[in-house]
Amino acid sequence: MSSSSKKHDNSQTMTFGGHLEVMRRMLFRVLAVTTAIGVVIFCFKELTFQLLLAPSHWDFCTYRWLEQAMSAMGMDFKFEEYHVSMIATELSSQFMTHITTSFYLGLLFASPYILYELFKFISPALYDNERRYATKTAVTIYALFIVGVLLTYFVLFPISFRFLGTYSVSEEVVSNITIDSYISTFVSLTLVMGLVFQLPVIAFFLGKMGVIESAMLAKYRRHAFIIIMIVAAIITPPDVMTLVLVTIPLYLLFELSIKVLKWTERKKKKKK
Repeated sequence: MSSSSKKHDNSQTMTFGGHLEVMRRMLFRVLAVTTAIGVVIFCFKELTFQLLLAPSHWDFCTYRWLEQAMSAMGMDFKFEEYHVSMIATELSSQFMTHITTSFYLGLLFASPYILYELFKFISPALYDNERRYATKTAVTIYALFIVGVLLTYFVLFPISFRFLGTYSVSEEVVSNITIDSYISTFVSLTLVMGLVFQLPVIAFFLGKMGVIESAMLAKYRRHAFIIIMIVAAIITPPDVMTLVLVTIPLYLLFELSIKVLKWTERKKKKKK
């Protein structure tokens, strides 16, 4: 049997109880690393919340970049200055928000290690070629997730906060955003965009299973563009700039999915 089709011997001899013990140790290591990173983040409270609250400021770097880009195109455009108060409505809300935020960030920064541990756990049951395939898939999933996180931090969330935080039905109503609402919205948007950015990976697996083909996606490009705009309108505030800034990367992901499917189909033909 060739090396590309061999499995590790311990995957064939280990009992069910042995697998459970390995999983228990893996989960303990993952929890320990996540907790340790979370504790470190917890200790750097000022820096952590300085970075997290930066998108709520009227002079956030994204606005300056957009102004510079428009100035380079000959357009004199400036974002209006705004100020939104951040408050805490419960006695323990700031402390609990500090703890949960440290845990979320600890989980995010520990995610490469978590992927490594998961891969190490399942790799004995995989063939050599499957392990290489799984490694590339894991790296791709993580890279796309990080791109989704960065897009949320620098584009989607600051513009969403600017619109929703300054929106007013009457001058008599003053917006005071709670810190837990701010963090929960940020986390939910980050998770949504991180999952949405997995579209090329999902397309790859659906293509491998024969569910979809590149020609089919290419045929319905216009329909896909409309669906993407609808999805972007749902997850973003109702303003044109945010809609465009979110629609463009989502559509590029759709086009990337078509490229991935074409590459998969070419590999299938070569094997035949």
